[in-house]
Amino acid sequence: MDSILMYYIRINQHLSQKARRHFGKLNLTFPQATALNVLGAEGPMPISKLAELTGSANSTISGIVDRLERLGLSQRTRSELDHRVIYVEVTEQYRQLRNKAETGVNEYFDTLLDTLKPEERDQIQKSLQLLDRVLEGESQQS
Repeated sequence: MDSILMYYIRINQHLSQKARRHFGKLNLTFPQATALNVLGAEGPMPISKLAELTGSANSTISGIVDRLERLGLSQRTRSELDHRVIYVEVTEQYRQLRNKAETGVNEYFDTLLDTLKPEERDQIQKSLQLLDRVLEGESQQS
């Protein structure tokens, strides 16, 4: 019987391959598409919040934002209330690209599971939520 770890590795490989193929058409990496998806849905936020929401380190997400800025898809702006705080936000160019794209990150992954029955999708979601809760609790104890 395969272990949970082996299933995790295989699923991660499958999803990475599919994401590279899909988002490569837009000249985006999966981490870039994920960051843009979060910013597009949540609005402007500090790098630290974007890192938290994408599950990335601050230095990693900062590099991703640098590349997105060079592509004209995101921009940094200083807070008017506290000039020490810098927000990241998507640009109009991103919005236009997003409108041309077939699907965003969430919608794309949802389509991968379209062949499943609703109760099967629900079972997968609940299992992943449980695993996330267990792992989050473990990391807080360390």
